[in-house]
Amino acid sequence: MPKMIESLAGVELYAVGHFALGYLTAKLTGRFTKTQISIPIVLTLSVIPDIDLLVPFLDHRGPSHSLLVAIVIFIPVIVLFGKNGFPYLVALVQHSLLGDFFTGNVQLFWPITSYTYGIALDIRSPVNVALEWTAFLVMFAEMLRSKDLQLLIKPGRLNIVLAIPTFTVLLPTFLAFPLRVPAALMAPHIVMLILFSISMLADVKKAFQNLKRAKSAVPH
Repeated sequence: MPKMIESLAGVELYAVGHFALGYLTAKLTGRFTKTQISIPIVLTLSVIPDIDLLVPFLDHRGPSHSLLVAIVIFIPVIVLFGKNGFPYLVALVQHSLLGDFFTGNVQLFWPITSYTYGIALDIRSPVNVALEWTAFLVMFAEMLRSKDLQLLIKPGRLNIVLAIPTFTVLLPTFLAFPLRVPAALMAPHIVMLILFSISMLADVKKAFQNLKRAKSAVPH
């Protein structure tokens, strides 16, 4: 089955579900490891496996969704940063273990085997829509409680990485590529797009302000 047709067949969690699960699992892991997580990095990692939807020669839910590949990639991160790297590894692997496992068949142990695992819950079913809404609302409530929402929309050196999920996952879904977001889930996707835009613009504004100050400090 061609990749595009297969992608539209209903075997993929929507972006908002991945964002929510990535944030919540990383946040929980951070509490155990006593790590202050970078929200932009966590949100980006939570959807980065779906980059394979935009790469013609990659099988969807194949190499980029493999737990083995994720662990190998993260070995240097864990060596360098120790326990502080675990929340980010969790944010990445939850994509395959939680989100896509329930809504599609995932090659968890590629390249050892191409056997796929998963339940294949219909992505457009009321159950899946309700689960994604629940995850989104829990994430939003936790962001408000922990003040992570305020941090997300403030200038930060890493906010600009949100351009990756914005242009590879969020914006394409509004164009029905690679998935058509149902009307019932459009609102949370719009909220995430607005938050990401505000966050990135805050970084850009801060960068221009710093550049302006640097120029004014140069003696004429």
